[in-house]
Amino acid sequence: MDDFTIFSWDFENQLFEIYKDQLSCGLSELKKALSSYFHSNDLNKGSKSENLQYDSDNDETQSSYWNDYINRCINNYLRSQTCLDSSILIGNENYSNSYIYDYIFRESVNDHESESSNIQTSMNGNDFQNNQNLDINKSANDSEIESSPMEKYKHLWLRCENENCYALIYKKFFKSQLNVCEHCEYHMKMNSSDRIELLIDPDTFNPMNEDMFSLDPIEFHSEEELYKDRLDSYQRETGITEAVQTGTGQLNGIPVAIGVMDFEFIGGSMGSVVGEKITRLIEYAGDKSLPLILVCASGGARMQEGSLSLMQMAKISFALYDYQVNKKLFYVSILTSPTTGGVLASFGMLGDIIIAEPNAYIAFAGKRVIEETLNITIPEGSQEAEPLFENGLFDLIVPRYLLKRVLSELFQLHNYFPLNKN
Repeated sequence: MDDFTIFSWDFENQLFEIYKDQLSCGLSELKKALSSYFHSNDLNKGSKSENLQYDSDNDETQSSYWNDYINRCINNYLRSQTCLDSSILIGNENYSNSYIYDYIFRESVNDHESESSNIQTSMNGNDFQNNQNLDINKSANDSEIESSPMEKYKHLWLRCENENCYALIYKKFFKSQLNVCEHCEYHMKMNSSDRIELLIDPDTFNPMNEDMFSLDPIEFHSEEELYKDRLDSYQRETGITEAVQTGTGQLNGIPVAIGVMDFEFIGGSMGSVVGEKITRLIEYAGDKSLPLILVCASGGARMQEGSLSLMQMAKISFALYDYQVNKKLFYVSILTSPTTGGVLASFGMLGDIIIAEPNAYIAFAGKRVIEETLNITIPEGSQEAEPLFENGLFDLIVPRYLLKRVLSELFQLHNYFPLNKN
């Protein structure tokens, strides 16, 4: 093992870092760094001399002492309750090859509480790999994870949704990475507010019809939870009143009308209020001659509103016909994961330009429904953006970090330009 892992953590509100570049450097640089840090910051005042003194003529004793001391620091930190400002950064090794990961996610609660348990380090990479089974693809199942200390650290970490990756992602950096896995570039879900922040210039978004919400038009009731109660619950959790946010703003200075669906609100399902908000947005964009963006993320029509939700497909489609055909205006549809059901079958596929995100799940009916209905087998991955693009279902696949730039170029190509500075 040529490189050591780099660990950084917040130790008594001081950023404490250990850097170790090459194995050939031994422990001397590490000892100097630790000694300098503890002397300069006056930590462990009562026992400084006892903790930092060592026999300079006995390298084996020094190595053992510092190795044990490092283990205690890491162990005490992980046992502490003050984790909110901490970070554990893995250097040249994959998250799944980290003994920190193994400690957090695999150590039993009893071992975690035991005073005698320690995190074992090894200077030999082969020994480390032999002693630790850290293959994430062979990790414990969900029940085992739930019984581990994972719950205690879930505010710090999340796992990639890609079944071929499952890498650990530090939440503090996740939003700055646009919810894209840094290991496999898998595009995970974004809520509507983050998407608006991604596409619309700062301080230019003006929301529309924020006060609209459903009143349970067919008085739908289930054994589990009343529809009204479910709506209230999602409104509190997401901070929005319905499964779509609509409004106007500027995209690189170009005035646009935009609607963004939110999968976190009842699966982004399209009820009567969602349909009404999108229809009003289209009509406003037509009156003001604004280009239109609709970001789709939905499980389809909302069953709790019955046929009223299905009627939204025709209502929105008619509004788009008037906007595109009669007024000759420009509409871009963006399909994110997942886009299914009535949303895909209506305004999702009516864009003048249809853009999909990488690895987005796009289908009218899900794999299981098709297989059970038609008694056929659907190949894995056949309903993702890449094979659908090869079959001509949409125009572009655009990574998230390029999306705003691509939209800006499309608008300028269609004679929509930024506002003058004056």
